Amino acid sequence: MSIGLNIENKLREAFTPVHLEVADESHMHSGGANAESHFKVVLVTPKFSGERLINRHRAVNKILADELMNHIHALALHTYTQGEWEQLGESRRSPNCLGGSKIAAN
Repeated sequence: MSIGLNIENKLREAFTPVHLEVADESHMHSGGANAESHFKVVLVTPKFSGERLINRHRAVNKILADELMNHIHALALHTYTQGEWEQLGESRRSPNCLGGSKIAAN
């Protein structure tokens, strides 16, 4: 099983998320495209209600202790309650494509 899928399964089981994204970002680092060494996680769950950001990250790190110790180099965490996620609304989406140009026409 891939490390990314393992991370996803563990987080689903532990947090019953309303939204979960596990992205392998290894291609952006020296390890290369299939290194499975750098991951970004977006985790939205009611279990984070009332929890400070540091405690949310500690909870995720505890669940992924083996992966952090033995398999991956970096883990970017974006942890939200459902209300926080909904408040982000459109700002959490990727920007619109400008059709290949780097500057939008005025």
